[in-house]
Amino acid sequence: MPYLVTIAICYLCGSIPFGLIIAKANGIDIRQHGSGNIGATNVLRTLGKKWGYTCFILDFLKGLFPVLLVSIYFSKNYPELANYATIIALPATISGHIFSIFLKFKGGKGVATGAGAVMALCPPAVILALTVWFICFKLSGYVSLASIIAALTVPIFAVGLTKANLIQTNPAQITLLIILAMLVTFMHKSNIKRLCNGTESCFKKKEKKS
Repeated sequence: MPYLVTIAICYLCGSIPFGLIIAKANGIDIRQHGSGNIGATNVLRTLGKKWGYTCFILDFLKGLFPVLLVSIYFSKNYPELANYATIIALPATISGHIFSIFLKFKGGKGVATGAGAVMALCPPAVILALTVWFICFKLSGYVSLASIIAALTVPIFAVGLTKANLIQTNPAQITLLIILAMLVTFMHKSNIKRLCNGTESCFKKKEKKS
C-alpha cells in the first residue's frame, strides 16, 4: 500500500503542466507555439527568458520535492523500504511530466523534472551533469544536444562517484539512472533527426541574426 500511494502522489506531482499554466497566464496555449512542447525550452523561445527560467525551476522542483519527501518519509517510518521507495518515486514523478494525466497523457521531455528527481537521489552527479549541459550549450547553442549529453553523463558520474566513495548508490539505482538517460534520449528523437538534418533550432544562430 505505501508503494501504491507513493506512485500516485509522485505521478500527480509530476503531471502538473507548469509550462502550460505559465503560457495560459500569458494568454496563449504553449502547445500551439514553437515546437508545441510544454517544456521550459519552448516556453523560453515563446515567452522569453523570465518565463522560460521560471518554468525550468518549477519543473525541476516538482521533480525534486516528491522524491526527496518520499526518501525522508520512508527513512523515518519504513527504513527497510526506503531504497525501493526512492526507486519507485523517481520514475513515477518523471512519467507524470512526460505522460501527464492533465494533458491526455502527453507532456514534456523530462529533462528539468528528471534533473530534479535525480537530484534527490545523487546531487553530485546532477550538479556535474548540469555543468556538462552548460558547457555543451555554450559551445553548440543546441539545448536538445546539451540535454541528451548531460542525461547520458548522469549514470557515468554516479558510478564514478560511487567507486570513489563520494556517494552511495546500489546497482538498482544505477540501472534506473541508465534507463532514465535512455528515456530522455528517446524523447528527443525528433530533435536528433533535426540535428542530423541541420534544421534544429540553435540559440547561437538566433543571436547572430539579432
